[in-house]
Amino acid sequence: MSKIGVGIQLYSVRKAAAADLPAVLKGVKAMGYEAVEFAGYYGRTAYELKKLLDENGLKCCGTHNGIDAFQGDNFRKTVDFHKIIGCEYPIVAWINDDMRKSVAALGASAKLFNEIAEKLKPFGMKTGYHAHGGDFAKMNGGRTQWEILFGSTCSDVVMQMDCGNCMQGGGDPLALMKQLPGRSESVHLKEFGGPHGAVVGEGKVDWKGIFEFCSTIGGTKWYVVEHEVEGIDSMEAIAKFREGLRKFGI
Repeated sequence: MSKIGVGIQLYSVRKAAAADLPAVLKGVKAMGYEAVEFAGYYGRTAYELKKLLDENGLKCCGTHNGIDAFQGDNFRKTVDFHKIIGCEYPIVAWINDDMRKSVAALGASAKLFNEIAEKLKPFGMKTGYHAHGGDFAKMNGGRTQWEILFGSTCSDVVMQMDCGNCMQGGGDPLALMKQLPGRSESVHLKEFGGPHGAVVGEGKVDWKGIFEFCSTIGGTKWYVVEHEVEGIDSMEAIAKFREGLRKFGI
């Protein structure tokens, strides 16, 4: 089995990153993170970001984008940007309500994701969709929006499960990922339940099962920590999360 890398979604430390991105990148490297996932670029060009990543020995394991980043003239700009920063996973962070309001709408959204995936393939990139709590609402027939969407997408569309968001929405992240083995190339690690500020292993997520799945049939290349906790220093919080992962041998 190939080793799964560990990255941090910079949205977790967005205020600190906006104030001093170089210091944040230096800090996350020192904590033991190998990569970052961007959710915004802090006014920097792709070349400036790549320089900062290289200076800190970090990779870019993904980015979060709107669906518009892949449409019209934006498509080529998005590809060029990701080629410069060395990122294979430009992920769609959200879709609006019109794209998920019905089974038919979800089918049309799946078709759009498939088209984007096909266009990205020559560049060695894959898009995907990041989970939010609302994606696990059940529609007519008892299937969740998540199941309907991914049940109609091709294998090149990454199923970026967010474990905490899924449970917040009433879903079972492990059971849902098991429905489509090999599709979880990037998985967001977020705890659910437990004390305020709970990190991995302190809440209700079945981490043992999830890590076993990811390291065997999940197809997982990256674990991406997303730890958003109000009232706690964000850098200290993600350092604690990284320590928690070590208890699982990660």
